Parts: sequence; structure tokens; C-alpha cells
Amino acid sequence: MTKNTAHYINAECIWIGLEECIANTLFFITVRFFCNSNLGFSMVQGMVKHKKIKVIIADDHAILRAGLRQILAETKDIVVIAEAQNAAEAIKLGCQPDADVLLLDISLPDRSGIEALKYIKRENSRIAVLMLSMHKEDQYAVRALKSGAAGYVCKQSASSELENAIHTVAKGKKYITAEVAEMLANQVGMEHQKAPHETLSDREFQTLTMIASGLSVGEIADKLVLSAKTVSMYRTRLLEKMQLRHNAELMHYAIRNNLVE
Repeated sequence: MTKNTAHYINAECIWIGLEECIANTLFFITVRFFCNSNLGFSMVQGMVKHKKIKVIIADDHAILRAGLRQILAETKDIVVIAEAQNAAEAIKLGCQPDADVLLLDISLPDRSGIEALKYIKRENSRIAVLMLSMHKEDQYAVRALKSGAAGYVCKQSASSELENAIHTVAKGKKYITAEVAEMLANQVGMEHQKAPHETLSDREFQTLTMIASGLSVGEIADKLVLSAKTVSMYRTRLLEKMQLRHNAELMHYAIRNNLVE
């Protein structure tokens, strides 16, 4: 090897080492920039801020699903990725890891929304489930929250509340109205003083509200996709638990406690 060749190799090695040094220095400068500068923080925050909240809508009424989709289409960071028209479809979609929020109707044709909610939360605890209902908060809200729901929105107020509710539950928080907060506060330390209807199972409570709404056993069986014998069994159980004798007393109790419209 000649002397000139040796000098050339040494110079090349020095240049390669210098390139590596410059690259490392630039890397650390970039890291410090993003960690310490307002601009870097703003860029990262902007990237996070533009992440879309992915939503599933589960309701058996196509017109309502279309209405909810239209409301959410007007937002900047919420996108509807799927729809379900019954509990079976809602469970299948809700157990997938893709969605952030599930809008779940309480009254579905093949299974109650609260039953579906419990199953979904067992299989996919990450998803936030926001219950939708035509019923007022005092009928189902507390029961839904205790079953794992992240919040409860009445369909009548969906146009004004839905966007805020989705943003709230997507952050891992609970969406609770002032009325629901008051109901929860009133129940603290009063477990031994439960009202008779609060001791019912979800299916028994659903049967109670449907009977109180004037539906017959056969009509309830059709709506819930159950046999009339099964519905009659739920009716017998709830009458025994509530110490009532017949449907007339049951309807009077439901009206007195605002369980029906």
C-alpha cells in the first residue's frame, strides 16, 4: 500500500466518522426540538388532534340511524364506520378492536341493549358504549351505567348533546347529565333502601315497562323474540319481587314512579 493510498483511506474514514457524528447531532437536536419547543409540541398536538373518533351506530330504525349519521357528518373529527340494526350485529361489531365509541339503543328487537352492553364490555373493555334511548334518564340511565355504559343520551336531545357526549366518552370519561348525577348521588349509602323495581333483573325490568305501556304477553314475546311462556315467567317473577298481585297494580306502580311516559 502506498503512502498516498493510506492518506486517502484515513481521510475517507475521518469523513465517514464525521458524517455519522453530524447525523447523530442532528437527530438529538430534532428530538430536543420536539420535546422542548412550542412549535414541536404544537405539531405533535396537531397530529393527535386530527385523529378521527371512530363510531358504530346500533339502532333498529333505519331513519334514526340516518339522522344520527347526518348529525355526526357535520363534525370535524367523528366518523361513522359501521351500523347495526339489532343486538347480534351490535355485539359482533362492538367486539372488534376498530371502533372507539358504540352508540347503542336500549330497545333492540332480538335482545335488550343492556344485555348486549354487558356482553360487549366483557369482550372489549376498551370501547366506550354510549346508550341511546327514547326513555327518560330516570328509567334506564343508572341501570345502564352500572352495567358498564360510559354515558346515556335521550334520543330527543341527541342533536344537541351527541357530539359533546362522544368527545367525552372517547377520552375515557363518563357522560352524565345533571339529572343522572343527582340520581347516583341519592343512591349513595342507600343500597338497603332500594325501590322494588330496582331489585329486578334487566329483562324483568324491561318486561315491567312493556306491560305498563299496555303491551300484552304475546306482543312482548314478539318484540323480544321470546316465547310467551318465557315472558309470563318474567312477569310472575317481577310481581313476586315487587309484591304486586296483577297487571293493574303493576301499571299503577309504574305510573307513580315515572317508569312509563
